[in-house]
Amino acid sequence: MRLIFQSTRPPFGCDQIFTMRADGSEVTLVSTGKGRTTCSFFFPDGRRAIYASTHVGDPECPPRPDLSQGYVWPIYPTYEIFSVDLAGGTLRRLTSNPGYDAEGAVSPDGSRIVFTSLREGDLDLYVMDADGSNVRRLTDRKGYDGGPFFSWDGRAIVFRSAHPETRQEVEEYEGLLKQSLVRPRRLEIFVMRADGTGLRQVTKNGAANFAPFMHPNGQQIIFSSNLHDPTGRSFALYLVNADGSGLERITYAESFASFPMFSRDGSRLVFCGNRYARAPREMNVFVADWAV
Repeated sequence: MRLIFQSTRPPFGCDQIFTMRADGSEVTLVSTGKGRTTCSFFFPDGRRAIYASTHVGDPECPPRPDLSQGYVWPIYPTYEIFSVDLAGGTLRRLTSNPGYDAEGAVSPDGSRIVFTSLREGDLDLYVMDADGSNVRRLTDRKGYDGGPFFSWDGRAIVFRSAHPETRQEVEEYEGLLKQSLVRPRRLEIFVMRADGTGLRQVTKNGAANFAPFMHPNGQQIIFSSNLHDPTGRSFALYLVNADGSGLERITYAESFASFPMFSRDGSRLVFCGNRYARAPREMNVFVADWAV
C-alpha cells in the first residue's frame, strides 16, 4: 500500500506532495517543488494522482495568512488542480480559473473529480470529468463548502461546510473572502448524492468538524472535531453514523488528530497527528488497523 501526502521538509519552504510506502519507506517527491501544494488523491489505478498547486501563478511560496484577525485558513487564488503521471512525472493542468480551485478528490471509478472552487463568487462544490471537462456546480448556499470526498460506491459525497446565518456572520465571511481567507470556527458535516441532490446535515454540534471520510460500508463517517474541548484547540477523531446517530470518539492520545481515511477494504485507517512530535507544529502520518 502506498500513501500520498503533503509535507514541508528541506529543501522546500512550504508543502509539496510526496508518496511513500505505508511503512514510511520510499518517500518520493511528486509535485514540482515550486509554489505551495495541497489536497492530493490517487486515481484508482495508482499510477496517477491529482493535487492543487500555486506554482503557475508564482513559483515561490505564498505568504502565510495574517493571524492578527484570529485563526484563519488561506484560500490562495493561484491554486489550480493538476493531474500527474507518477511514473513519468508528466503534469496536466485540469482547471484554469482566476480564483481558488483546490480540495479535489477522485471518484472510485476514476471518471470524476469533486472539488471546491470560487469561480462563481462563493466557495462551492463542483464536479468535473477526470480530464477537467464538463464542470458542474453541486452546491449554491452562501458559505464555505469544502473538503469533499466520494463514498466508496461513488453515489454520495461527504464534505464540511460553514454557512453564515446572521448579517454579522455574512459580513465577516464576505470580508475575509475578499482577503482570500476563511475562518473555520464552526464547521458541520454534510452528505449529499453525487449529483448534488439529497443534501443532509450529519453533525449539529456547533464545533469545528472537518476532514470527513466515509467507511466503505457507506454507513459511517469518520472526521476530526474539537467538540470535546471548550477552548477549541484540541482535535480528535470521531465516528458517526451517516444519519447523525451513534457518535463515538476514536482518538485520545494527541492534541491534534485529523485527515483520516480508510483503505478500500476498510481494514486500515490512516490519519495525521502530533503524537510523538519532537518540535512545535510537527505532524506525522499514522496507519492503524481498523476492526469493527
